[in-house]
Amino acid sequence: MDTKKILLPESEIPRQWYNIVADMPTKPLPPLHPGTHEPIGPDMLAPLFPPALIEQEVSQERWIDIPEEVRDIYRIWRPTPLIRATGLEKLLDTPARIYYKYEGVSPAGSHKPNTAVPQAYYNKLAGTTKITTETGAGQWGSALSFACQHFGLACEVYMVRASYDGKPYRKIMMNTWGADVYPSPSIRTAAGRGILAAHPNSPGSLGMAISEAVEMAVHEEHTKYALGSVLNHVLLHQTIIGLETEKQLEMAGHFPDVIVAPFGGGSNFAGLGFPFLRHHLAEGKKVRCIAAEPTSCPKLTRGVFRYDLGDAVGMTPLLPMYTLGHNFVPAPIHAGGLRYHGAGAIVSQLLHDGLIEAQAHDQLTCFAAGVQFARAEGIIPAPEANHAIATVIKEAQRCKEEGRAETIVFNLCGHGHFDMAAYEQYLAGNLVEHEVTQREINQSLALLTTPLING
Repeated sequence: MDTKKILLPESEIPRQWYNIVADMPTKPLPPLHPGTHEPIGPDMLAPLFPPALIEQEVSQERWIDIPEEVRDIYRIWRPTPLIRATGLEKLLDTPARIYYKYEGVSPAGSHKPNTAVPQAYYNKLAGTTKITTETGAGQWGSALSFACQHFGLACEVYMVRASYDGKPYRKIMMNTWGADVYPSPSIRTAAGRGILAAHPNSPGSLGMAISEAVEMAVHEEHTKYALGSVLNHVLLHQTIIGLETEKQLEMAGHFPDVIVAPFGGGSNFAGLGFPFLRHHLAEGKKVRCIAAEPTSCPKLTRGVFRYDLGDAVGMTPLLPMYTLGHNFVPAPIHAGGLRYHGAGAIVSQLLHDGLIEAQAHDQLTCFAAGVQFARAEGIIPAPEANHAIATVIKEAQRCKEEGRAETIVFNLCGHGHFDMAAYEQYLAGNLVEHEVTQREINQSLALLTTPLING
């Protein structure tokens, strides 16, 4: 099939999400109580999540039905296009075939509504009236604001201070959909006040913002919490990306050799990669799945695999993850969605078992890649997506050196229309480079008292 853009009709929107846990040779370890370090049951999650999401969180069923009400909203932007990056191929003079799944066509401009919509739906069914959440770059907060508006739910967003100050239009986007947005750390919560007392000029982190959102959810009646990445049910919802891509590549007559996606907590990477990794796990069909992360927050490439908290102050269960330590505060790079200290349990186990790979790239390399892509393909990518593009360029150059016509597919998870200030800094030569030192990582990890993982 010789075409630039591969589209699917609305009738081809998947009717089920794929749960990779069913096919994993080593299942993820259970979450632990932060105080007793004993495995927790679903009841401990009840103050935060509605019953349906808790069931999905612990499920080992391979396929989970997508409610028709959710599919109806998905139809606003799904199926999303799969596009052959012929301009980038030509620029790189590579024999590789490069495709990107473009999730920037959603109302929020990213892949995040794929899970925001079902989370809001299940909360509405359970009688929730308000949802609290955190957001890094603002993409998740925007998506949840959009979803809550559809279901008549109030939405309260704690936005990492560095992004709150640097991306004001994301805040306005959330406000337009009816959400209340606060910079984190804030004075609204005990967690925020404690952090500010110790670090008055803190740029914030996703771990801090999670603490604030969880605290508010626990203490307010009919209020629940929603997470935009990391947890199993979030990764599950995002697999709609890869399931659509699978059909589109079949139309093109190709199966991927390499899958690439940016990595913050795991939902972006899981969304595209897990449906293809299924073929590797179930059929032995080789595919390389590469997670692309920033050198300033390199939990997959330089972190340790152990139990750690998902937030900064200890309000969440302990999860088995690759982590830099829950006290780690990443540098305020523009890819705010990738500034998270840990990785989801499923992705962490897959990496530990050698079933997936990870690469880290610095901020300047990523913006150079994003500009190359924009000039070759016309779409200006989000800073998070630039990490995937940097990896793709590296893999395409390898294909050229080896003379291999491989098929490379990556998730262009969102557009960069709200990131012009970052591009302005890069183009003017004023973008600051950040790369965490091993000393900083060691100092953060030394503070951990959480359980080790044997094996």
